[in-house]
Amino acid sequence: MPFSLNPAAFWPVIMLFASNIFMTFAWYGHLKHKGSAIFLAILASWGIAFFEYCLAVPANRIGSAVYSTAQLKTMQEVITLIVFAGFSIFWLGEDLTWNHAIGFALIAIGASFIFRG
Repeated sequence: MPFSLNPAAFWPVIMLFASNIFMTFAWYGHLKHKGSAIFLAILASWGIAFFEYCLAVPANRIGSAVYSTAQLKTMQEVITLIVFAGFSIFWLGEDLTWNHAIGFALIAIGASFIFRG
């Protein structure tokens, strides 16, 4: 389904981006603070993940009016890669190599087949 201004098509994309930002911080944000106790990292991650669920669940519910479940999941995975790439660079200070770019591109190309009629 092509992009449209239909709120059921547009808002899930925005909400999935936001939810993935929260989830990426929940899963990987603590790696910048490896000196803290693991139980604190777990508690902080659970707290952050709550907000991810507050966005992801309604995004999928709203999006299901326009997208199939496979399309929603595929969209979420591609968004995860985009968010993770930015997070790796800007939060963790890691470099992304051409191998990463090529691998992510191949995943995105594969994902595009889910959206073909």
